[in-house]
Amino acid sequence: MFEVNGILYAGSAKELLKIQDAKVTGDKMLLLTFSSGEKRVFDATVLKGEVFAPLNDPAVFNNFKIVHGVITWMNEEIDCAPEYMYENSYEYLDMEAVV
Repeated sequence: MFEVNGILYAGSAKELLKIQDAKVTGDKMLLLTFSSGEKRVFDATVLKGEVFAPLNDPAVFNNFKIVHGVITWMNEEIDCAPEYMYENSYEYLDMEAVV
């Protein structure tokens, strides 16, 4: 059992997933390092809708910040949950670590 903001929950607390580092690797592609230590590749073309339209401009997409473990753009007007980015990404195997 655990408590968050005065509410009791059954089970055990799950650590929030955060993004620790990110690098643009191509057109709307990010290499993300999560708080779990995993590196994953995220294809931002999955971000649809009017709110994400500014990300089609490479100058906007490439100018992101990480704020409290969340990728943000345009002075935090646009963001994407780390959990969504994790679920919609794939594992990245660092070839230097493999060799």
